Parts: sequence; structure tokens; C-alpha cells
Amino acid sequence: MNHPQESDPFASIRPYHDAEVPAVIAGLARDPAFARSLSLIRLPRTSALWPWLARRIVQAWLVRQAREVRSIEEFQNLVEPQLSQIIERTSQFTIGGLAALDPKQCYVFVSNHRDIAMDPAYANYALKRAGHRTSSVAIGDNLLKEPWISDVMRLNKSFIVRRELKGPRELLAASKQLAGFIRHMVIDDRGPIWIAQREGRAKTGIDVTEPAVIKMLALSRSKGEEVGRVLQSLKIVPLSISYELDPCDGMKAAELVAGAGYIKAEGEDIASIGQGIAGEKGRVHLEFGTPIVSDDLSIESVVAEIDRQVIEHYALFPSNVWAWERLNGVSLDGLIDYRRAGSVTHQAIFDARIAAIPDDQQKWVLAMYANPVNSLLARGL
Repeated sequence: MNHPQESDPFASIRPYHDAEVPAVIAGLARDPAFARSLSLIRLPRTSALWPWLARRIVQAWLVRQAREVRSIEEFQNLVEPQLSQIIERTSQFTIGGLAALDPKQCYVFVSNHRDIAMDPAYANYALKRAGHRTSSVAIGDNLLKEPWISDVMRLNKSFIVRRELKGPRELLAASKQLAGFIRHMVIDDRGPIWIAQREGRAKTGIDVTEPAVIKMLALSRSKGEEVGRVLQSLKIVPLSISYELDPCDGMKAAELVAGAGYIKAEGEDIASIGQGIAGEKGRVHLEFGTPIVSDDLSIESVVAEIDRQVIEHYALFPSNVWAWERLNGVSLDGLIDYRRAGSVTHQAIFDARIAAIPDDQQKWVLAMYANPVNSLLARGL
């Protein structure tokens, strides 16, 4: 009898398959930690007054879903109305560039990274609404502290990036497994991929691709295969996501002020995910770029092209301009030739937002909003 890892080399990191869905949901229904967390989201008032009752209601609902939801697509259809409500309640969302992409093709979407959960959520929401298949999403194992979190994410087409490894051999083996899974998905037409251009969020607002990410993708090459051929086969498409307001700006600033010695509190990543989902975002724009498929690709050329497209497609909001002008003491008029996206936030509201942040963190938050302007200025745009 074959072990799962022998018959499926990606079993430990891939999203769940349809046949696994009912058993996973049934397991979640029996998990008290998951029931407690879900009840706080679905039944906040009941949870505050009668937490035991809220958990019972949620567990009964999960038992029904285990009987009715038989596939990943059905699970995503179950989640979509709630995601749609969150997006409509917390943002005005616009999309560009998607019409130029073939819905029958599998791409590797490489995105700038500002929010743990919402960056890929906006991308998949856009893809689904446009008739494309939703993407499988890379998520670091540092975020999967509880088994139920891993189960929920893998039900929602997430695959695991193993970061918490120590030995170089383990890291290399994990990177090769990850690269092999991504290429398997694209080459075998199993669906697109979403991956961030760097490990962790760009808390400073500076969007730069880590070469290590592209080097990892190239590890899927077979013996004697050229790196350029591998990168071309992946059909890499840069994504640029822009937020008028960042719900986690204060939390990011506190981490930046503390510097390298900062130690995250227990549950801090989960709190960031919750704040990013529920917090006000103003306008959000997602721009799909052009596939990088030339005949002479290299690690360096792909990194440069992702950076170029992410920066050039960034939708500049008035909040970015206000922050830059406040830090530099001059008007931006005449210094930049770039369309300014509309705003749903008045400057007085933005100024009050900054004023509410501790004094030692305000410059960090302003820089976070201003740095997209600096990135465009550096390119002469």
C-alpha cells in the first residue's frame, strides 16, 4: 500500500481535493476552537450573551454543511456571499487589466502584498466575477498555528509555504516541493496561482520583488532545462493592489518603530487578519498586468519586470499624495505625471486618522502612504 506522500508528492501542502471536503468540514464541526471563532463572526451578539448557545448553533450549521458541501467550488460558493458583503461594506473596489487575460489559461499571479487575507481575496473575487477560475493561494505556515486554521485555508484553495524550517536541506526540499506544486498546477491546467512578490507584507509601502521568490519558482526545472524556459512556462502575471486606507496601518507602524527586536504577541497575526478584513479601506484598486512570456527570461529580468508593472500600475490615491506632501512640505503638482485615483476619504478625516496614532509612529504611517509616490517618482513617472 502506498503512503499518501508517495502517491501524492504535494499532499502535505496542497489545497484539499473535493473527495476530502466532507470529512474535513465534519472534523471542523467537532472542533470547539473553530466553533468558538466562527460564532464570534456569524453570531456576535449571541456569542456575547450566550456563548455556549452560539457555539451549538454554529456546530449544527457545520454538520449540515458537511452533508451538503461536496467540493471546493461548493465551499467557495458558500463563502462568496459573505466575502461580497465584506468588500461592499468596507471598500469601493475597482479592477483593471483582467479583460486582456484568457480565462482558459492558468497564470501565476505575483502580487504586491499589503494585507494578509484581503490581497488574495480581492484577486479571487475579481477572477470569479469575470468568469475565470479562482486561484490557489500561497500562505505561510507561520499563520497556521491552529489546526482548524489550516483546514479552513486549505478548503479555500490555499497551499502551504513552509517557512518555519531550520536546516538548509529541509528548506531546499520544501522549496523544491513548493515549486513543483506550482508548476504542476499551471502545466497540468489545474488552475491559476496567487503568490506574494516577497515574504511578508510590505509594511513600509515599498513594493519590491524578492529574487528568492522567483528563484524558488525556477527550482521546478528538470535536469538540463533552462531557467528561462521554466519561467516562461509559468505565465507570470504581475498584480498591483492599492488601498486608499490601510486598516492595519497603526499595527504595522508599531512593529516598524520597535525594529528588529519586535516580538509578536500570541494571536497577533490573527488580530491583523481580522482587522484587515473588517476595517475601512476606502477605495481599493486591483490591476492585472501583462504576462511575462518573452523568449529570453532570467531571474533578474523577471524580478525587474514584476517591479516595473506593480509600480506603474499602482493606483495613486489622494491619501498617498497628502502623506507625501506633509512629509516633504511641498506640493506634488507638476512633479508627477500619473493619474490620481478618486477618493472616498476627505483630507480632514485622513488627518484625524494620523493624529490618532501615537506621535512616535506618525511618521512611519505617513511614509507608508507616501512611499508609492516615491516609487513612481524614482521611475520618472
